[in-house]
Amino acid sequence: MYPEPLQMQKVIEEARMETKPKRRTRERILETALKLFNDFGEPNVTTTVIADEMDISPGNLYYHFHGKDEIVNALFAEYEKEIGNLLTTPAKRPHGTEDIWLFLHLLFETIWKFRFFYRDINDLLTRNRLVETHFQRILRQKEQTATAICQGLAASGVLTAAKGEIATLATNMTVVATFWLSFEHARCPRGEPDIGRGVYQVLSLASPFLQGEARHLLEKLSTAYIDKK
Repeated sequence: MYPEPLQMQKVIEEARMETKPKRRTRERILETALKLFNDFGEPNVTTTVIADEMDISPGNLYYHFHGKDEIVNALFAEYEKEIGNLLTTPAKRPHGTEDIWLFLHLLFETIWKFRFFYRDINDLLTRNRLVETHFQRILRQKEQTATAICQGLAASGVLTAAKGEIATLATNMTVVATFWLSFEHARCPRGEPDIGRGVYQVLSLASPFLQGEARHLLEKLSTAYIDKK
């Protein structure tokens, strides 16, 4: 006698739950550390605090990471991979204002996910050689991407600017995109920023150079954020 359809579905779902792999301890350590670093600042979080938060022994944590620097480096590797994949996207295709708006939104989301690297960057740069060298590389990549975006807009006639102006614009866009979230945190430490406002702050730098429909579209896209406080 075969089971009823609902019973069969229940059996299948239970089997899936049983076969679904549990998160590995290493992944849980990184997930917990990222949350604690973001919430309280990396310098204020020890490996003991991470172990206590996970309800595991310090020895269990040290089996996977021999110190906090190894955790920071592992998280930075994740961040570098995510933002690296994102930064290579704009150079591969032409862009309109809406494309750039979406790209910047995704960029800010990635920075927010790993925001402790930006809030604690000065401290990390003084004592972590990997973060120092690789963060510099990411900043260069950000500026190259910003330059490629501006050059693409100029080539399509959407943006009118001299070569020197494009270089300056790309640098300024990189600075704002990199440190706007830190500015918002200093302004409102316990609030969660509206990423759309950050996107608007970056694109507003290009506004004086935009022409025709692109400028009107930027004004339309940014309307929702100009009046927010």
